[in-house]
Amino acid sequence: MKFQPLRCALLSSALILLPSFAALADTSDKTIALSNNYAGNSWRQGMLASWQQTTEKAVKDGLIAGADSFTTGENQATEQAAQIQNLILQGYNAIVIDAASPTALNGAVKQACDAGIIVVSFDGVVTEPCAYRISMDFKQSGIAQMDYLAERYPDGANVLEVRGLAGVSVDELIHSGIVAGAQKHPKLKLVGSVNGNWSQTAAQKAVAGVLPSLPKIDAVVAQGDDGYGVAQAFTAAGRPIPTIMFGNREEELSWWKKQKDANGYQSFSISSAPSISSLAFYVAQQLLDGKELPHDLLSPALSVTQDTLESSLKGVEKGGIVSQVYSIEDVAGLKTSSAQ
Repeated sequence: MKFQPLRCALLSSALILLPSFAALADTSDKTIALSNNYAGNSWRQGMLASWQQTTEKAVKDGLIAGADSFTTGENQATEQAAQIQNLILQGYNAIVIDAASPTALNGAVKQACDAGIIVVSFDGVVTEPCAYRISMDFKQSGIAQMDYLAERYPDGANVLEVRGLAGVSVDELIHSGIVAGAQKHPKLKLVGSVNGNWSQTAAQKAVAGVLPSLPKIDAVVAQGDDGYGVAQAFTAAGRPIPTIMFGNREEELSWWKKQKDANGYQSFSISSAPSISSLAFYVAQQLLDGKELPHDLLSPALSVTQDTLESSLKGVEKGGIVSQVYSIEDVAGLKTSSAQ
């Protein structure tokens, strides 16, 4: 198995805030590794770039001794589990994980905990109790999309769902929110579902393949890095462009703005910030520094509306994604949640 270092360029919760922290040098001899399961879209690339930027500064400032990132083959849980075992043998003091599966890595995670290693999972979290979890309320983000569509289409709408990578917890949670939203708003009819794999090209191909068998589509709910591909599929098929939910990617938002300027196109966009990796790093560092934190934490979602589209696009480089800068002080602002 090949493990290659990869170096590259909110909702609902219990309102329990954590104590204020200071960046101490008590972890100056510690090392932290990132285990990532997938790097095939702009969100993941932004996440890895944020990790690199944050950890390079932390090492330069003497906050930690070293930090590395490792990415497996595309969403291979068995390979990622073996990678984590390899990181244990290499002696890292903490391992931060964006997991391929909420359960398939639990054995390796437990081995790390038993070896005295801090494990922090984020985005794609693990269910092993000894690990820490940081995630957006992904289920609520699915409900939020359906709430928006219920306001746009009070008389009802046919909705196509574009899902992410099969088997990943993020996909399951957002899907559960979409289903809950359909139950909440029975006039919104889910008439089809495809896997877009969080990829513009994969989403375009999947939607193009299913469109001939579908009735008129009024709206598309999605998970991110797929909205532009969905629009391209409808355009190529010569079908009316539906209301597409976006995931804060520059390509999606730029297309939305072009349509808004041309014909008043309306939409909504929501995603977690790829810089959540830097937040996970600071949580790991604070735990190594002896701070006590809850095992389940929520990070805020970032949304773009019709009114904030232009301001949200400012400063987002081509191919990038709307994000924010996190610091060590932001750990104190995280809210606790029940495990998802």
